[in-house]
Amino acid sequence: MAVSAAGLEGIVAAESEICFIDGDRGILSYQGFNIHTLADNATFEEVVYLLWHGRLPKQAELNALKADLVKYRPIPKQVVDFLSSAAKFSPMDVLRTAVSMLSLYDPQARDMSPEANLEKAKKLMAQTATIVTTFDRLRTGKPVIEGDPKLGLAANFLYTLTGKKPDDVMERVFDVALILHADHELNASTFAGRVTAATLSDIYSSVTSAIGALKGPLHGGANEDVIRMLLEAGNEKAALQHVHNMLANKKKIPGFGHRVYHTEDPRATHLRDMSKDLGERTGHLDLYLTSKKIEETIKEQKGLNANVDFYSASTYYSLGIPIDLFTPIFAVSRMSGWTAHILEQYRNNRLIRPRAEYLGKAVGQSWVPINER
Repeated sequence: MAVSAAGLEGIVAAESEICFIDGDRGILSYQGFNIHTLADNATFEEVVYLLWHGRLPKQAELNALKADLVKYRPIPKQVVDFLSSAAKFSPMDVLRTAVSMLSLYDPQARDMSPEANLEKAKKLMAQTATIVTTFDRLRTGKPVIEGDPKLGLAANFLYTLTGKKPDDVMERVFDVALILHADHELNASTFAGRVTAATLSDIYSSVTSAIGALKGPLHGGANEDVIRMLLEAGNEKAALQHVHNMLANKKKIPGFGHRVYHTEDPRATHLRDMSKDLGERTGHLDLYLTSKKIEETIKEQKGLNANVDFYSASTYYSLGIPIDLFTPIFAVSRMSGWTAHILEQYRNNRLIRPRAEYLGKAVGQSWVPINER
């Protein structure tokens, strides 16, 4: 009989050099670099290069990557037209469809060579961000802003979304947030992307599968629930009462607990500090203070730690990002990890085809004519 585990928990389904997690010790690393080292020192573009190539870039290589990401920012007119017509739809539905559309207008779409796939990864990194900001500008009736070629991916995203160039602190906070969300081993969306890639389907189809998995509320969207909970409560006392009521009714508190980590999520360590710093700068310190009280309450009563979603909620809100774009921003960042895993899958491919443990009726059922059923 096959080894079985609900949700494949604990089952090793692939070999990878990209990401390492130790949930007991709270360790997350990309290509051997601890997430704390990267959050303290790296830029997002350096992390993208690291995920794709397995090493940090030299200056010339980083410059070349940045130039390519700027070059590939514009999206096809047909995709812009679709975004203009889709204002009433969910941003994740729109993003999933728009990313899939990109393949129709890419002359390299059917070229499965390693060189072409790397170029497509660059396009996806640049254009996913453009899709998100363009869609928001169009749905709110604001003019679409051309990107500034002098700005990196994080700063340009905030600029083309809000119309204001971020200051150095806001740029760095968002840059680190992108680093923290860049990869997380075989999470549901990454696994979905690798399964599709393992059939030797194209990279656009593979990341579309990943986006579809991220859209599910058990994977993405928890930080949206967190910020709505904070805003609807209105103040610390009301928020804590709401949390107590949820606990009494055995309801899950968004932003707490993790399938992998049994100690503090190392990404939450940085986001907590960033939430406080941004809150002080933008007048949203109350959100941080309320979040801190909720965290202390949940830790004391349930023994659960805040995960990456909890403090990213107030961080993104303080950056002026619309709530329903929180999950699309996750996709903007995770596109780096998805594409890294897909490129790795292509390099040493084997069709991913697990088995299911059959629990149905006994095999060999007798046929019953339809008039006797």
